Amino acid sequence: MERNRPTPIIDLDQARATGTVLTTPKAFNRRDFLTRTAAATVAIAASPLAIAGTDKFGRDRDWTGNDPITYPEPAFEVKDKRFSGRQGNATLQRIWHGMGNDASLWNEGPVWMGDWGCLLWSDIPNHRVLRWNEDDGHVSVFQTESGYSNGHSRDNQGRLIAMEHDTRRVRRREYDGTWTILADSFEGKKLNAPNDAATHADGSVWFTDPGYGILGPYEGHKAEFELPTRVYRIDGKTGKLSVISEGKIRRPNGLCFSPDFKKLYVVDTGATDGPYPADITVFDVNSSGTGVSNPKQFADFAPGFTDGIRCDTDGNVWCGWGWGGMDTNGVRVHAPDGTLLAFLHTPEVVANLCFGGTKRNRLFMTGSTSVYAIYVNAVGAALS
Repeated sequence: MERNRPTPIIDLDQARATGTVLTTPKAFNRRDFLTRTAAATVAIAASPLAIAGTDKFGRDRDWTGNDPITYPEPAFEVKDKRFSGRQGNATLQRIWHGMGNDASLWNEGPVWMGDWGCLLWSDIPNHRVLRWNEDDGHVSVFQTESGYSNGHSRDNQGRLIAMEHDTRRVRRREYDGTWTILADSFEGKKLNAPNDAATHADGSVWFTDPGYGILGPYEGHKAEFELPTRVYRIDGKTGKLSVISEGKIRRPNGLCFSPDFKKLYVVDTGATDGPYPADITVFDVNSSGTGVSNPKQFADFAPGFTDGIRCDTDGNVWCGWGWGGMDTNGVRVHAPDGTLLAFLHTPEVVANLCFGGTKRNRLFMTGSTSVYAIYVNAVGAALS
């Protein structure tokens, strides 16, 4: 229903929608006019076309933000009374959805650049990185010819780390805007297609290499695997590349550290290949910060699967979710013991997420073709 022009006395479309019976117009007085106008207004207001949404999680709301949403935010489904992450007077927003030639195809890899006051993320098939400005919400292209980059992170000096599918490498953006290649091969063989990264307190960069970028031309180019799918570590001082995990996880994807860096969480998206795992494995990180042991299943995400994950300062793990039907679209929050605490429902699959904003208490989500955001009562653990 258009709100910017006066409603006509008799509207054929509204009449059909509300079941109003139209008769041949005839003369009527002012009282008749007021009575009929009031009745028509009530009928239109009661019409399903005029209701903001009927889904109990608000997934069918007016995402332009013109229609108000009653607090608390209906998209949050609290599963465990221990969950305190819902901010009672904050609402889920779709802060960007491109149109026409500006539309994105598949968004991933959000990273908060606090010193720049912006969010960066990848639109992988369009071979670019986009930037959302916190001050005015303006979205622009940050990088073209991005190497079909997927995940992004920051090192302990605040420099941007990019995982490039097409070029099959990990790069770091220096302060002067130039790029340094951190890794593109191991023992003389090309990496598959690096996916996501996390930085340890000692300055080492850990990343996953599941190979999605060489499965076809949409997010890179088709090529043969030269290495197994693995988790790697780049030493922060020497730059030496070492293998952290191999074999346990079919498609190592998203990863993050616990706030104390004693745990490493790694997503397995092997379910994209068939009846394989759709879970998160948690490892113990050794005291030297150079390896892991004692792998255990942290949480299972079937019938869908998770992708990107991030920890808050309480150790809870926030996980993008989808691919198992409408009711798996959104963000799951798990306690450090693996218990499902809450689920944030969204209308699109959420691939990746990150915490940002001045206080790191705003959750940003790359939801397929859109970017969503909500203030939460939690603080992200990673540098931003």
